[in-house]
Amino acid sequence: MTSFIAETAGAVRRLMTRGAAAALLASVASTAALAQDGDTVKIGYAVSKSGPNAGGSDMTVTPNYQLWVEEVNAAGGLKLPDGSQKMIEVIEYDDRSSAEEVVRAVERLATQDEVDFILPPWGTGFNLAVAPLMAKFGYPHLAGAAVTDKAPDFVKRWDTSFWFMGGSVDYVDALTEILVAQREAGTINDQIAMVSVADGFGIDLVKAARPAFEAAGFEVSYDKTFPPETSDFATILGEAGNAGADTFVAFSYPPHTFALTKQAKVAGFNPPVFYLGVGAAFPVYPGIAGGSVEGVMSLGGIDPNNELTMAYRSKHEEVVGRAPDLWGSILVYASLQMLAQSIERVGLDKAAVANELSTGSFSTVLGEETRLENNQLRAINWIGQWQDGNFVAVSADGGEGKAAVKLPKPGWE
Repeated sequence: MTSFIAETAGAVRRLMTRGAAAALLASVASTAALAQDGDTVKIGYAVSKSGPNAGGSDMTVTPNYQLWVEEVNAAGGLKLPDGSQKMIEVIEYDDRSSAEEVVRAVERLATQDEVDFILPPWGTGFNLAVAPLMAKFGYPHLAGAAVTDKAPDFVKRWDTSFWFMGGSVDYVDALTEILVAQREAGTINDQIAMVSVADGFGIDLVKAARPAFEAAGFEVSYDKTFPPETSDFATILGEAGNAGADTFVAFSYPPHTFALTKQAKVAGFNPPVFYLGVGAAFPVYPGIAGGSVEGVMSLGGIDPNNELTMAYRSKHEEVVGRAPDLWGSILVYASLQMLAQSIERVGLDKAAVANELSTGSFSTVLGEETRLENNQLRAINWIGQWQDGNFVAVSADGGEGKAAVKLPKPGWE
């Protein structure tokens, strides 16, 4: 238990402000005392606290796990059907941004630590890596930070898996609709320059994008895949700039998104449509871009007029000490709320919880009647754009909590 407290304290110091750290450490201390009496619910997870995936994990996944544990324990713990409550005890591992390490950690959580529930890692590839193990050991798999078109197939294969970010086709179709409207308006031509990371996220997105763009009458005049460790994009941006395309699309992870932005500014590469992958919806992105974000597009976006969304964002900033991202964070937190409400209804039996997640209706930060369809969350925002300092959900014409897209992108400041 001493090791658990020390490890958690270290994570807190790195990831949270002093005030939030004090609150969570107090929660950890009380949880540790209760754990000696076996009166806790053990929840484990392996996340990327080091390595190239640490930035994405630290933004979208880990803070929401911390926020949720803090809020649940501050309220007396997880509620059970008989009205009793149990505090949450956390067992956390660093997967070191290694697929092999995350698999080993999840197996350890299931077989050695024997935790009651396992929360998922960050990233499409890592969620796919642990999915068979989660199913093997009967754990509900709340994949809140994974994009895949194969979710319907995975649900059939692993019926305790749940997918909260939609599929590549969803995001690509929404983007294509916007591009078609802009082409018809004469804002852009029919050429697209596209780059993608050679990992689960990039592979899935580009596989959906190629046929979708072609079917809509676009020509992908530049199509380049790059290794995950890539940091120098000068050549790629130069080639994309020479491709004659008015639209630049990058299916990238945070390190690539940040590097592409900085290097595009230096190179003066500023096409009318500048669409990036994971990281452009992070609140740190305007700082990475030197404040020059207007018109940049990516996945996600929020409705600043949604009171539930804004209340969640305020609470996140209060407890964690910084704002959540503007895409996946709210989906991850909603999945945790659904887990807590399922436990309150059916108890700690993993199979019963999985069934409740599949069939129940939940009150979450997304809405008062949040439901899954075939173990998938469908009522989410697909495309966002930086407009007047906010990363807002957009569509071709706006409406239904979305703003109208504004193109062409203005020049870099």
